[in-house]
Amino acid sequence: MTNLFGEFFGTMVLCIFGCGVVANCLLSKSKAEGAGWMVIVTGWAMAVILGVFSAIATGAPQADLNPAVTFAKMFLGVYEPGHAVMTMLAEIAGGIAGATVVWLTFLPHWEITEDKGLKLAVFSTAPAIRNTFANLLCEIIATAMLIICIFAIFSKPVGSLAPGFGPYLVGMLVWALGLSLGGPTGYALNPARDLGPRIAHAILPIAGKGGSDWGYAWIPVAGPMVGAGVAVVVAKAAGLL
Repeated sequence: MTNLFGEFFGTMVLCIFGCGVVANCLLSKSKAEGAGWMVIVTGWAMAVILGVFSAIATGAPQADLNPAVTFAKMFLGVYEPGHAVMTMLAEIAGGIAGATVVWLTFLPHWEITEDKGLKLAVFSTAPAIRNTFANLLCEIIATAMLIICIFAIFSKPVGSLAPGFGPYLVGMLVWALGLSLGGPTGYALNPARDLGPRIAHAILPIAGKGGSDWGYAWIPVAGPMVGAGVAVVVAKAAGLL
């Protein structure tokens, strides 16, 4: 289980840059306030690239950063179940740590930001239209496409990639998903990215915060995990594995 620190560290870096770009665009009197969706999805794409490199460099060659990806790889024999669970917990812990760093970075901006929903949006996703079935389905589809395309990028027919090139392609994939499928739910795709920062929102003394929307919180956890299972089935049927 030498990968655990790497998965923790990489997910922390992911959430520092990912939650950070949302804070930059949403919090009052940030110099990037109002920069918009293009900046947010681009920031998240770069966050994935930097998180993957950080995870690999600190001992996690798989660099999942995402319990849904870890779950899919468990079905492929990359992880034993116990190892997979520990890896997922390390990823969630990394999400908590990364979100905490963002809270500290933007410390004076929380108090002057009046909208409690914007504060929560820095940490976790929320649907544009609240509909349980539709929101869950969106997360299943988006996560399935994430994992299917990861399998395609690293598949034998594509061939071996130059060292260090894979993380850039995965970052482009996350960028594409944000641009194409991100609007309905904010494209969580990743239980650690949503649950970890949501826990941080709940426990940190954030000035003027509201609730952490636990009634919705199960969707960006369950949806990606179901999507991971769908991805394995589709990828096997399509000959990607």
